[in-house]
Amino acid sequence: MKNLFDLSFTRFVSPSIAKIVYILIMIGLAVTYLFFVIAAFASRQPVMGFLVLLVIGPLFVLIYLALARIGLESLIAGIRTAENTAELVRLQGGPSSGVPSYASGAPQYPYGQAPGNATPGSSPSGYNYPQGYEPPPAPPAG
Repeated sequence: MKNLFDLSFTRFVSPSIAKIVYILIMIGLAVTYLFFVIAAFASRQPVMGFLVLLVIGPLFVLIYLALARIGLESLIAGIRTAENTAELVRLQGGPSSGVPSYASGAPQYPYGQAPGNATPGSSPSGYNYPQGYEPPPAPPAG
C-alpha cells in the first residue's frame, strides 16, 4: 500500500491492485446483469425476460469480463516488461536510479560504443559485443 504514495514513481502499483480491480469489475458486471434481468421481467414480457436471463445477459457479462481481463493482462505484461528491462540494465552495469541515462541528450549506443570508434577486438561496425558473442557470418556474395 505504501507504493500508492510513492511520489517518485519508482515502483509500480498496478500489479498489486489488479486483482482488486478485477474483482470489482466482476461484482459490477454481476450487479448490472441482475439489474437487466429484473428490468426485463418487470417489462411484463416474459419472453424478453428469459432472453435476457439466458442469452443476452451472459453474453454481455462474458464479453465485458474478457475485455477487462485482456486489458488488465496487457497492463501487467507492459509493467513486467519494464521491470525486467530495468533489471537487465542494472545487471549490465547501467544506471540503477530509474532515471534514463539519455537525459543528457547525448545519443546512446549499445555497450557504450559509438559507430566508427572501433577498438581492437570489436566488430567491423564499431560495436563492442558482449564477451563470448560471435556476430553471424556475412551472407555469401553472389
